[in-house]
Amino acid sequence: MLIFFRKCVNLYANRWNRKMNRKIIHIDMDAFFASVEQRDNPELRGKPIAVGFDGPRGVVSTASYEARKFGVHSAQSIAQAKQRCPGLIIVPCRHEHYKEVSQQIHRIFQEYTDLIEPISIDEAFLDVTHNKKGINLAVDIAQEIKARIKEETQLTASAGISYCKFLAKVASDYRKPDGICTIHPDKALDFIAHLPVEVFWGVGKKTLQKMHFMGIYTGADLRKVSEAHLVEVFGKAGHIFYDFARGIDERPVVTYRERKSVGCEQTFLEDIYTPSAVIIELYHTVLELLTRIDKSGFEGKTLTLKVKFADFTQITRSISQDKILKKKADILPLAKRLLKLVDYSSSHPIRLLGLSVSNASSEEAKKEDRENSTARAEYRELEIEFEEWEE
Repeated sequence: MLIFFRKCVNLYANRWNRKMNRKIIHIDMDAFFASVEQRDNPELRGKPIAVGFDGPRGVVSTASYEARKFGVHSAQSIAQAKQRCPGLIIVPCRHEHYKEVSQQIHRIFQEYTDLIEPISIDEAFLDVTHNKKGINLAVDIAQEIKARIKEETQLTASAGISYCKFLAKVASDYRKPDGICTIHPDKALDFIAHLPVEVFWGVGKKTLQKMHFMGIYTGADLRKVSEAHLVEVFGKAGHIFYDFARGIDERPVVTYRERKSVGCEQTFLEDIYTPSAVIIELYHTVLELLTRIDKSGFEGKTLTLKVKFADFTQITRSISQDKILKKKADILPLAKRLLKLVDYSSSHPIRLLGLSVSNASSEEAKKEDRENSTARAEYRELEIEFEEWEE
């Protein structure tokens, strides 16, 4: 028994020593789209703006910090945003321009390390344990990068520094905007103990409800639950939550991320509810999906239908096949089958339709359907790769 205990202690000590040697930075641009627009148009500086489509079906992509003071936030309808902030200025998206600015920022990253993991257009992880400039302290590198970004782009970024991705991401949100925060290994366990579980990576709305039902509100609460029980309730994610509560996250900074899905979605100018109108829009969505599959070369066997209703409730329905889905003859019949599982009417019309192809297993798809379906109005966008397209 003593030998077994010593092995467990040594195993934990080895994991602890490995994590202490890493230096991870998470860089997150501050209100990126809105900040670019304010930079390019001096008349917008200091004013509440939202980037998005200014129409009855428009949704906020990014809000400036001036607008956030009024309660305007991403994924909110433009109509609601204007109610909260009557003086709100709506600026159309310029995605290609934002990509160019993002590439400019990434060129700065590359001067310090090649271990860069883009999370989105405006944030990335950097492993600077062994950096190109031989700088010993990660905080010095983060400060240099922030200064370079500000000098070369006139934009601000927030930086989080720690020994793992989980805590570096939490740290970058801690002192926004234009902030910098370091979570040292010797302070990590105490920091995590006071951390609300909703900021833990992987804790979404449904998971949070389960955790609160179990009496788990903080990292300290989570640490009290056995790994076996967490796995019983949350599946594979239970292992991750167990480790995170103990400051363990050994995920490397991955320079290449395998694409998990290809999809598209469209918000209609008017709600639709007649079967003929819905079928026509579904057909157009299938054609757009086929174009994106062909362009990306992606191969997937699971089709997912996303439906958002006029009251902003949403559902997803998925079906898996034994063959690659890349032809209209394969996808359209499946899309129609999934549509038959959706209840819509004149009193419950459809606001948005989306389709995606992924490599999720049948069980994973069913789990995502449960997680991504809401019984009440919700303005959060799905994390699956759905993208809107222009007519």
